[in-house]
Amino acid sequence: MRIEQIYTGCLSQGTYYITSENEAIVIDPLRETQQYIDKAKKDNVIIKYIFETHFHADFVSGHIDLARKTGAKIVYGPGAITNYPVYNAKDSELFSVGKIIIKTIHTPGHTPESTCFLLIDENGENHALFTGDTLFIGDVGRPDLTTTSNLSSEDLAGNLFDSLRNKILTLEDKIIIYPAHGAGSSCGKNLSKETFSTLGVQKKTNYALREDMSKKEFISEVLEGMPKAPKYFKENAMMNKLGYNSFDDVISQGNKAIEVEDFKNLILDPEIIILDVRDQRDFIQGHIANSIFIGLNGSFAPWVGTVIENTNQKILLVAPKKREIEAITRLSRVGFDNCIGYLNCSISRWKKLGNPISKIETLKSKKFIDILKVNKINILDVRKKSEYNIKHIEGAVNAPLGLLNKFADEMRFDDKLYIHCAGGYRSIIAISILMKLGLENLVNITDGFNGILNCNLNNSCYNSNQ
Repeated sequence: MRIEQIYTGCLSQGTYYITSENEAIVIDPLRETQQYIDKAKKDNVIIKYIFETHFHADFVSGHIDLARKTGAKIVYGPGAITNYPVYNAKDSELFSVGKIIIKTIHTPGHTPESTCFLLIDENGENHALFTGDTLFIGDVGRPDLTTTSNLSSEDLAGNLFDSLRNKILTLEDKIIIYPAHGAGSSCGKNLSKETFSTLGVQKKTNYALREDMSKKEFISEVLEGMPKAPKYFKENAMMNKLGYNSFDDVISQGNKAIEVEDFKNLILDPEIIILDVRDQRDFIQGHIANSIFIGLNGSFAPWVGTVIENTNQKILLVAPKKREIEAITRLSRVGFDNCIGYLNCSISRWKKLGNPISKIETLKSKKFIDILKVNKINILDVRKKSEYNIKHIEGAVNAPLGLLNKFADEMRFDDKLYIHCAGGYRSIIAISILMKLGLENLVNITDGFNGILNCNLNNSCYNSNQ
């Protein structure tokens, strides 16, 4: 028996490839499925089952394509109604895979169909539990994302309490917990950076598993401070439920090098956006006017899903050379399947051909502090509200990046607007959005709030809840 956790940092997502004898299973696969097929070929095994813990909202699963290419059976828990062939397992149903057994444990709460899968090893011992979004390391799944029922968040939170207490906490402490997500995911609010743990450790450290916790307390604490779900979650959940375009077709459509003149003609179409996925330092130095920046070197896919409202949006890419397919792939992971090609030259070449470029004015934190000490200036902090509440610059306006469009009209000043995030990535996304909306006089603080803190700005210049 071998368990391999394949962790994708951009999505904070864990998928699992498990083999025993000449058979294998995959749990919650990514959209690009060739990696699992290659692993199975190398291991000389047949992928027998694809287990889905629930209808994922934060990414598009690869279950449909993988089943089509391998003949493996897609297995959901009870109540998962789809538009494609699946097997709906009963609660406590057993599946043999080589010398191991996978047991279905229906755990409604995160969503009504949410199901955990218990791995029973060759010796008949309960070995590991693949918990999906039911139980994370340090947290539990948020109960407000379902698209398949009319249950309230409070009702689902109550169901989750029962599932955890009656189904999971009755298992042995030694069992390894393998969740679908870790820190950085929007599927919970307190996820650990650790990607696996044991049930015993979680009983001691996970706030939602306190032994003396009442159901009423659980519901209140789980729902308290829950951030708003990103806009793309509902669309992704429906794609996972109803079906989607073949990944191969999506790549084929987007993998088209577009010459400059054709690119110039295409961007005249108001239905098309330019998405620049280069490093933020390159975007600062020069970019095509009205481009949206979301760099591949950051949390690319979640920010795409947050910033671009429509998953059907037609997208033209400006990407680093030889990373175009990577960009198209990562767009598809969150359901953005309408990339129609990429610019077939560098921005320097674009400029040499006589085409205009836009630049961003920048300041390092030390120079920014020098200005702040002698002038009253306009400051926009695009960090999360929770980050802002911990510590921020006196007088700075907080407009979290995910909500920036709502604040755009309030950001129009005659004087310069100085913009920062924590480290310089989100602020460039924000500036690209504001520039596309027609705002000017925007200045980026290149090293962000972290740089400002490192410059030892006088404490009287901060507001803090600490």
